[in-house]
Amino acid sequence: MTRRIDTTERRARLAVRHGLAGPAAHDPVEVTRDLVVLHATDAATVYLSAAARLHAPVIKDIEQALYEDRTLIRMLGMRRTMFIAPVEHAPIVQAACTDAIAVVQRKLLLKHLAEAGHDGGDEWLRDVERGTLAALVARGSATAAQLSADEPRLRTLLSISEGKTYGATPAITSRVLNLLSMEGLIVRGRPRGSWLSTQYEWAPASTWVPGGLHRHDAATARAELARLWLARFGPATPADLKWWAGWTSAQVKAALAAIDVEEVTLDGGETGVVLADDTAPVATPEPWVALLPALDPTIMGWIGRDWYLGPHAPALFDRSGNPGPTIWADGKVVGGWAQHADGRVVHRFLEDVPAATKKRVAAAASELADWLGDVRVKPKFRTPLDRELSE
Repeated sequence: MTRRIDTTERRARLAVRHGLAGPAAHDPVEVTRDLVVLHATDAATVYLSAAARLHAPVIKDIEQALYEDRTLIRMLGMRRTMFIAPVEHAPIVQAACTDAIAVVQRKLLLKHLAEAGHDGGDEWLRDVERGTLAALVARGSATAAQLSADEPRLRTLLSISEGKTYGATPAITSRVLNLLSMEGLIVRGRPRGSWLSTQYEWAPASTWVPGGLHRHDAATARAELARLWLARFGPATPADLKWWAGWTSAQVKAALAAIDVEEVTLDGGETGVVLADDTAPVATPEPWVALLPALDPTIMGWIGRDWYLGPHAPALFDRSGNPGPTIWADGKVVGGWAQHADGRVVHRFLEDVPAATKKRVAAAASELADWLGDVRVKPKFRTPLDRELSE
């Protein structure tokens, strides 16, 4: 008989496996492993996601893991999105997702170069890349401006949407550096500025990731990434995995066929999958709350979100599908929060909650405001509720 995992149990699994209920983690690397990766499109998300799950969150501990110990790495991955990954997961993400993205982005850059009248083609572009990489190796680490001084061809201009009001003539500097990073040759290092900065120095991947990023074939890596994800996000549907990983239906089917999974029935009659050794019941933890940041991995874990999001998407997501800061209680979203200009962390419930939950949320908001101190956090993607609360 097919095992049934209802919404209550799914929420219990989410709470425990995402580090939101029970003993808190002591290590930002442990937090990241528990979520497979952390979203990093918005620099603040990395720190706020970690802080929400750490026993005693300290900015310098997260920076230590990122830039000194180098046990975490910033890289482009699933859905052409920026993530922080544990170094042991990075080669898996590279082969499962990033290598294919790099092929597409190379073709696009070559197309734009041709449209701008540069007819050197792929041979010319690869020579620019070699020159850029050589300059970076010679420096050890460098900014984009320093590399474009060393390799002047990085200043080559494109002509995007010529004749349009939104047309532009950007240099290829960032495109080439991003392409080199997608190809696993360079990595983003320490930001220039505070932990909220998105202006990074670059470093050769060979000095950052022992053994480099190219260790797996794509099919093997997709299977392993699917296994890692299901261990933390299962049960889930193949559609959830397809969305999260940015794969085709055929790639999802092959990845699931390569690992040992079992089908389960979810509330609403959907069929989900779990790892075959992960079918034991999970007990509901003690009541808990969490204030999670915009783009947190938990809210971004599934494409089918009704079982934890309910009807709250219009207030908490922007038009492109990016979630803002959310309030969680016992495995579901019950509201949103924002930081006011004066530093207060303000919030609003979007459904009725018990008085005890309101008290826990108020305490969590006060603790977060104290932790942020003089720092002001504004999500990169603004949602309707975030805009209302932060005014």
